[in-house]
Amino acid sequence: MHKVIIIDDEPLARMVVLEYLNQFPDFTVVAECDDGFQGMKAIQQHQPSLIFLDIQMPKITGFEMLELLDTPPAVIFTTAFDEYAIKAFEANSIDYLLKPFSKDRFDQAIEKWRKQYRADDKKIDQLLENPSKQSEEKNRIVVKNGADIKIIPSKEIHYIEAYDDYVKIFTADSYYLKKKTMNYFEQTLDPAVFYRTHRSFIVNLEQLTKIEQLEKNTYLTILKNGKKIPLSRSGYVKLKELLGL
Repeated sequence: MHKVIIIDDEPLARMVVLEYLNQFPDFTVVAECDDGFQGMKAIQQHQPSLIFLDIQMPKITGFEMLELLDTPPAVIFTTAFDEYAIKAFEANSIDYLLKPFSKDRFDQAIEKWRKQYRADDKKIDQLLENPSKQSEEKNRIVVKNGADIKIIPSKEIHYIEAYDDYVKIFTADSYYLKKKTMNYFEQTLDPAVFYRTHRSFIVNLEQLTKIEQLEKNTYLTILKNGKKIPLSRSGYVKLKELLGL
């Protein structure tokens, strides 16, 4: 028996998925959730084989919920937004279902899951590293802080620093670890606000107060809190252009 969880803030959408699943006796729905926080708790409790996941939901998005899970289950996305589904997920997720979807289309998604059952979880990792899906992260970043979940508005980020397989996200009073690459945040965050000064650093330009030359072709950016961030030679040239200097 395969355990399934349905996560969608629309009751009618959950009802449709539940009705279609009734045709498959080897599936049992162990939970229905109307937001990402409930969904995450249900996944941790039930360890389902498959989830049906909406993208745009209150509190946190479906993508942000997946990022908070250490081992995400197989996912079939259900969404009303083709800009999220068609281009971003077709190669990386089990399947996407564009609302309103038919029973035949739903059955096709189930068949895809059966073929990929027990497949390598790298498909989920590739999905979560795809910056095209995370327009929300232009404005916020969701991180785990111990057992807690914290939503950091991007304007509160002072700088980001590479840290092995993670990055450190620094705010005024602390820093948070997130398992992402520097390239991911360079592509995702607003390029008019966040600038990659060095291969290991991204700076919030609103925190920038000074560019300091140490010696020939060696520079530092100085933030309002006094933090000194390395600035590469090529970064210096591009930053001057960006600032209109």
